[in-house]
Amino acid sequence: MLNKVKVAVLVSGGGTNLQALLDSQKSGVIKSGEISLVISNKEDAYALTRAKNAGVKTAVVVKKDFPSTECFENEILRILEENKIEVIVLAGFMCILSESFVKKYPKRIINVHPSLIPSFCGEGFYGLRVHKAALDYGVKVTGATVHFVNEIADGGEIIMQKAVEIEKGDTPEILQKRVMQNAEWIILPKALQSVCKNILEDR
Repeated sequence: MLNKVKVAVLVSGGGTNLQALLDSQKSGVIKSGEISLVISNKEDAYALTRAKNAGVKTAVVVKKDFPSTECFENEILRILEENKIEVIVLAGFMCILSESFVKKYPKRIINVHPSLIPSFCGEGFYGLRVHKAALDYGVKVTGATVHFVNEIADGGEIIMQKAVEIEKGDTPEILQKRVMQNAEWIILPKALQSVCKNILEDR
């Protein structure tokens, strides 16, 4: 189908959320967008293997290869523009993007965060730290949030949320897995489809 929105996924690690997106594209959950590029800031990220297995083009941009953050981001922007990317998904991308980068893609960058924003979010809250904070605080319900990315860490407009109950005996690792399976992998593809559909309708 012509006329799909071209999507890039930015990754740093194993790429479980990328896999959820690729699977959802295959199963027809994502109809309006096409994952056409995966960029990693780590050469050995397993997410790159997942992308290659799915026949998706990949690129590696390593921060230490550049004299400044600005040069690093400019290289990512160059690759995005070269591939005519319209929407960016941050799927475990361990670099905070600058305000000037984010402003080039207003309401076109989405991120999944493993809590119900505004709880346990912002600078320093990522990975297992989020789940440990939720357990330490004693909340009974956590979950995941997909939001637009702006210049404030986890501060952009919320697109979708899904709650996950905390169970007795949960560790950060057990909770992380449940939040991924029961929330992140469900709402990230749905949110991406929604954003891409809106872009197509506005064309």
